[in-house]
Amino acid sequence: MRGIILKFVPFSSLRFALTLGTLAGLVIATQPATAQALRVATSYKLMTLDPHFADLGETNSLLSHVYERLVNQDAQLDPQPGLATSWKRLSETQWEFKLREGVRFHDGSPFTAQDVIYSLTRIRDFLTPPSGGYRSYAKAIKSVTAPDPLTVAIETHTDTPTLPLSLAAIFIMPHKADGFASTDELNAAARPIGTGPYKFQNWQSGEIFRLTRNDSYWGGTPAWAEVAFRVIESPAARVAALTTADVDVADQIPARDVSGLKQRGLKVESTSAARSNFLQFDVGRETAPGVTDKSGKPISNPFRDKRVRQALTMATDRPFIAEKILLGYGTAASQLFPGGLSGTSPNLKVTAPDYSAAKALLAEAGYPDGFNVVLAGPAGRYPGDGETLQSIAQNWARIGVRAQPVVAPFSVFATQRAKGDYPVWYGGCSGEAVSFCLEALLASPNVEQGAGSLNYGKYTNPQFDAMLAKAKAIAEGPERSAALAAATEFVMADYPMLPLYHFHLIVGHGQKVGSYAVHPRGWTTAMQAIPAGQ
Repeated sequence: MRGIILKFVPFSSLRFALTLGTLAGLVIATQPATAQALRVATSYKLMTLDPHFADLGETNSLLSHVYERLVNQDAQLDPQPGLATSWKRLSETQWEFKLREGVRFHDGSPFTAQDVIYSLTRIRDFLTPPSGGYRSYAKAIKSVTAPDPLTVAIETHTDTPTLPLSLAAIFIMPHKADGFASTDELNAAARPIGTGPYKFQNWQSGEIFRLTRNDSYWGGTPAWAEVAFRVIESPAARVAALTTADVDVADQIPARDVSGLKQRGLKVESTSAARSNFLQFDVGRETAPGVTDKSGKPISNPFRDKRVRQALTMATDRPFIAEKILLGYGTAASQLFPGGLSGTSPNLKVTAPDYSAAKALLAEAGYPDGFNVVLAGPAGRYPGDGETLQSIAQNWARIGVRAQPVVAPFSVFATQRAKGDYPVWYGGCSGEAVSFCLEALLASPNVEQGAGSLNYGKYTNPQFDAMLAKAKAIAEGPERSAALAAATEFVMADYPMLPLYHFHLIVGHGQKVGSYAVHPRGWTTAMQAIPAGQ
């Protein structure tokens, strides 16, 4: 049954309401300082104190209190000033970034261009995998220099119109005169030093992350004197902690608990995550494991036929998943990012399942009796993941495809998927822009160019590759968004994957917090919580 439905806030209305990081600090700066402490129950477990070690949402979310970026992103994911107040493109390969004056690190040292040079160079030249996630953001940089202490000049190897967006992923560290700090050094250091609105106090791995207010923050005095993040991985335990007032904020609230929280007088906020969850088909191999005819005999890979992929898409009831499994806290998906974000297409729509047409198309492809297939996915990593596989199996049974859902802990599932053990599987993608997921999931795999990093299905389409490359060469703006939307429409017509839904991020809070602005990137921060009465 559907619980109490909170109104989904359109991205357009959030456009100027929230920017993670520095701009959020500006919002807080307008609030008078208080002596309140904020207690947060989070599902995010801090993995390291090195802000450049691995590009993980849980680490980035927590360390964003301490470190800042040159460029932030608003609720539309569009670039906004951060530690850089402005930037301009001098030529196809040359950029100039003007840095914010009066910024100091937590140890009192001034923020200058040398810190930017150090941070970018550390990622590009020093760190080794699994830091590769960050290296992809800096790989285009040929050189970075400082014409003066508050100006950074960056030259790229090739035309890189999205450089500001790439820099929205990179935290700035204070430079060292005696070489780059290793990850081990940072993890063993007394405390990490950044320019952010909160100072690091202490950290107990997997348990708690404590912060204190940075009274010298350039954006004004942060609202909360102290902040404590308690890692509570169980959703039920997070809800219980919020219900008993053991914490003031709890993230990743299950949709089924929203009604009960509201009945107890607690507030719940949500917005659609800038991500998609989908089924990905193996289209690369002639034969795929886990696919047989109805008698159990192996058959050739049916997913190499577009008509099969289209039939299965037509037979999948995505509105049911959004309304019944996610209880309305999700949006049925027709593409990789929720509609309204830059680069998405308004022309792609989700339609109700048409089982008769799907069965006819399957027969036309040579499978009048369907086939058997293993349908794999993680268990409990994303809202509704396991239940969604069960629902899809029931949908597909109506056209003769007997799907066997197989779920496993994410680490096990991911390992098996990478080994090629599955013919079709559940996946998810998020990033700083729709172009990231288009390139990672659907571009032809190319290690040197960093394309196709999540293209486990080995889908290749040279015409789409060309359209995507052309779109990526256009600077941020309406023309680039239109080109990305056109590329999305083109590739979705080939059904290389089956978009399922964009789940909503749900955060609950008690009376101490007057409002909490959920950001589509899914970070949980003290900067998003405004004290009651302010």
